[in-house]
Amino acid sequence: MSGIRLKVRIYGDPCLREKTRPVDKITPALRLMLKTMVNTMYEEDGVGLAASQVGINESFFVADMGDGPGVYINPQIYKQSGEETMEEGCLSLPGLTIKVARPKNIQVSYRDVNFENITRDLEGLHARIFLHESDHLIGRLLLDYVDEKDRPALEKKIQPNPSG
Repeated sequence: MSGIRLKVRIYGDPCLREKTRPVDKITPALRLMLKTMVNTMYEEDGVGLAASQVGINESFFVADMGDGPGVYINPQIYKQSGEETMEEGCLSLPGLTIKVARPKNIQVSYRDVNFENITRDLEGLHARIFLHESDHLIGRLLLDYVDEKDRPALEKKIQPNPSG
């Protein structure tokens, strides 16, 4: 897939640490942005991309949880249970993977591309993707799951953005 691609912001960019604003409605500009974000996610070989990762201070992300691209607007997490530790990477932390313990099962709600309210139970990798992308919307990054004394060594491993 090729086409319009957005610049993915890399660790150190202040927009990655901002808490995003809720989305009030779907507009033609937002629909176009969502399509462009899906294209960017695939071009960057990602499984998810949050608005803050492309410099947009609004609460939404796109993700492909194995059943094609999905849109998640104003996501909320209501229930969490279990725990699972897995390696995670991030388009905003290229070259870095970190083991992160996250809930294995979650109950979530969000608005879809038609602004319909959706409630779902997610588990395993689907839950992990939703949690990872939701973290971006509140300014949290994978490095926040690491002990502060270990962060400098990990920060040195972050590679420059190849897409510029």
